[in-house]
Amino acid sequence: MQKTIQRRDFLRSAAAITAATALTGSASTAFAAREVPFSISIAQWSLHKTIFAKKLDHLDFAKVAKQECDIHAVEYVNQFFADKAKDAKYLAEMNQRAGDLGVKQLLIMIDREGRLGDPNAEKRTLAVENHYKWVEAAKTLGCHSIRVNAGSAGEYEEQIKLAADGLRRLSEFAKDLNMNVIVENHGGLSSNGEWLATVMKTVDLPNCGTLPDFGNFAIDRNKGINYDRYKGVDELMPYAKAVSAKTHDFDSEGNETKTDYFKMMEIVVKKHGYHGYVGVEYEGSKLSEMEGIIATRKLLERCAAKLA
Repeated sequence: MQKTIQRRDFLRSAAAITAATALTGSASTAFAAREVPFSISIAQWSLHKTIFAKKLDHLDFAKVAKQECDIHAVEYVNQFFADKAKDAKYLAEMNQRAGDLGVKQLLIMIDREGRLGDPNAEKRTLAVENHYKWVEAAKTLGCHSIRVNAGSAGEYEEQIKLAADGLRRLSEFAKDLNMNVIVENHGGLSSNGEWLATVMKTVDLPNCGTLPDFGNFAIDRNKGINYDRYKGVDELMPYAKAVSAKTHDFDSEGNETKTDYFKMMEIVVKKHGYHGYVGVEYEGSKLSEMEGIIATRKLLERCAAKLA
């Protein structure tokens, strides 16, 4: 299903650029029409400081994404409307605002609803059920997925079984709504690409996939144990239904200092044939959130030009 979505987005973007070419006669635009490597979205977490400081209301996120960031697709974070999952009026308002702006709502990132791989069977079941309302909310918003975490505890193999159990049950619920459940590498063993890929193989459901994050490969921050980010993304891309372009800092030429974006996007697009959305997620502190978002978007645009 996801590859169909990606292909449809690819063709829609190409068709739009082709139409523009017919009006402008631009050779560069004509070239772009032939090669649209991926689309750019924005993760709401990029503005978490602004939102937590109450300088931006959640309902205005789609407007800011389009009008200030020049990004036309959004990825929500449930923390910013935590009590609204079942609020039909509020969700309708989100739909109205995004629709009026022509902004696509892609997914909701879910946190603080329990560990889907909790060793305690009752807590694991509760975590699964806590996510149901977000699957339904995401469906109402026209999203394709919810992003979840695969938190667990115990030995390596045991955590695979526990996480796969919770993810399978949640994915089976989501399947009836034609929704995806996608897992981000987000600390612990989930930041081990081989481990998370094995979890995907164990779940073995087409609507259960991954959201590879370029920067989240710290298995144990306290001990300084990190997983190779390029290897990790390579291992997770066969299951990817979204991608997170994490950035922290940039050099004088606009390149991310921790991730070689050109190398990474070669893996994502050329090696694995991914042409869907890549979400801007700025988490740095040297630039303001808005400056970081724009810098990330421009870096992705440079990658797209090179890939094209």
